[in-house]
Amino acid sequence: MHRLFPCLTAALMLVGAPASAETSQDEQFWLNLTSMGSIKDDLVYFAEIQPRVGDGVSRIDQALFRGALGWKFSPSVTLYQGFAHIVAPVESGKDVNEERSFQQLNWTLGKPWAGELSSRTRLEQRWRSDGNDMGWRLREMLRYEKPLEPNSDALNALVYAEGFVALNDTDWGARDGFDQLRSFIGAEVGLPGASTLEVGYLNQIINQRGGNTRVNHVASVTLFFRH
Repeated sequence: MHRLFPCLTAALMLVGAPASAETSQDEQFWLNLTSMGSIKDDLVYFAEIQPRVGDGVSRIDQALFRGALGWKFSPSVTLYQGFAHIVAPVESGKDVNEERSFQQLNWTLGKPWAGELSSRTRLEQRWRSDGNDMGWRLREMLRYEKPLEPNSDALNALVYAEGFVALNDTDWGARDGFDQLRSFIGAEVGLPGASTLEVGYLNQIINQRGGNTRVNHVASVTLFFRH
């Protein structure tokens, strides 16, 4: 499993890249603060704030505000409808704002190798302030966590991969096809109650205009407050 993500990252960077394409890289820090739980019975919610610091961890690259209401159909399946507001600051210019409506399916697939495998599928409708078109994007995450001590959730090894596919072209720059890939390796730390802290390294490969590629090396910290 430790070898899977570097291999997949390298393959996607090399396959199909034109000779003139360029690859740029950046070091970033992402902080995700998420609150989630039951509103009443099977009606659930989540709300998150996520600042992303980029440009060599020197300035805010993006700020995300996202929330959703969902229905828990079973202990393993939950369906959400949500909305997100994203701000991308532009130096010496006007900020780019993005609004997203999204539908999300969370599904626990099973418990292979004494761990837990889960899926998150998200369909997004996107509008940006620098264009008029609505973009459609599909995201699929596979996540696996495994306790490092038998019968204990105090510390879990954690890996996940999430692929993004744009479903149409837009006048603000989205192009139909592969959009990006995120690969994470790290640990999940149990906190009082059902809350958890996730820390680790996230690699983000972004397909940019003109066949160029952006690779972000991210120190990722996520706090899930569950109640």
